[in-house]
Amino acid sequence: MFELYQRFTIIGIMSLMNTEIKKIAIVRLSALGDIINSAVVLQFIKQYYPNAKIDWICEEVFAPLLHGNKELHAIHTVNLKALKKNKSFSLLKKTIKKLSTLDDYALVIDMQGLLKSAIVAKIIGKNTHGFDKNSSRESLCALFYKTTSCIPYEKNVIKRNCFVVADALDFEISNAMILNKAPIFTITKDFELRSDKKNIAFVIGASWASKIYPKESVVKVCNTLKEQCYIIWGNEDEKKNAEWICEHSKYATLAPQLKLNALISFISHMDLLIGNDTGPTHLAWAQNIPSITLLGPTTTRMLYETPKNVALKSPSKVNILKINKNDFSIQDISPEKVTQKAKELLNNGL
Repeated sequence: MFELYQRFTIIGIMSLMNTEIKKIAIVRLSALGDIINSAVVLQFIKQYYPNAKIDWICEEVFAPLLHGNKELHAIHTVNLKALKKNKSFSLLKKTIKKLSTLDDYALVIDMQGLLKSAIVAKIIGKNTHGFDKNSSRESLCALFYKTTSCIPYEKNVIKRNCFVVADALDFEISNAMILNKAPIFTITKDFELRSDKKNIAFVIGASWASKIYPKESVVKVCNTLKEQCYIIWGNEDEKKNAEWICEHSKYATLAPQLKLNALISFISHMDLLIGNDTGPTHLAWAQNIPSITLLGPTTTRMLYETPKNVALKSPSKVNILKINKNDFSIQDISPEKVTQKAKELLNNGL
């Protein structure tokens, strides 16, 4: 079971939730990896409240990730990135009007814990719940919630997500429930892959240069494993690196260009995924696909490790409250170590 964290919920809201649940709104605006790690809660809500209608509010660009999710009633989008870029009052007014006309929710849960998400939560509902002032990067967001939960910011992200929702809805999510979860996202496309070899995906991109495993090391892993290795890319720079890897390893193949829905399906067909600390790598855990996450300047805080979803961390020490983006120690993770762990996962048939 999870550790016990302090609860600051109001009895009135809890009695409401324990009668006939009506509509719930989840606010998790961004980013890709965070939405992946948040969406696991949907199946647990439905286990306890099968008749609940759950809506999700997110940034427009990430909506395709949630399309087809059988636990969701509706997905509502905002474009706060454009709002910030253009500084348009008319766009702000339009966004507020759109949010304020959403259905009347019994409870709005902000899983993000930022000022922007807290404001969105407040606009769309009266009964708002989120992290308390000591549990968020932006402590002022707690002022917008009617009730709060306390779980330290540095704790595991998946556990934080599960706790804030379970606390708000007055039920419990255990470690066993997470370990035995159903795949989170819908598979919408089939891929014809090799049957004579194991199919391994490599996620070579990341938001920071220091989170990227060297392409030379990826080649060594491919050449040692001697399986079918697909190199996933997301932009032109990543594509160039992927092509370089394919040129230097006969076991590496350039993955097709994949939009979000296709990416989910492609990863769901793999025997193993190896990647940097980034959204597409987290998709393997979400879909119950064996994975190895390579960590340099970050920690396992973003991961929920299981027997088949493991992390390899460089020797550097990390302060999660003050990440050093100049920590390139991911380069110190040897290809031999990655290969050994990959063989263990593949041979165990997990």
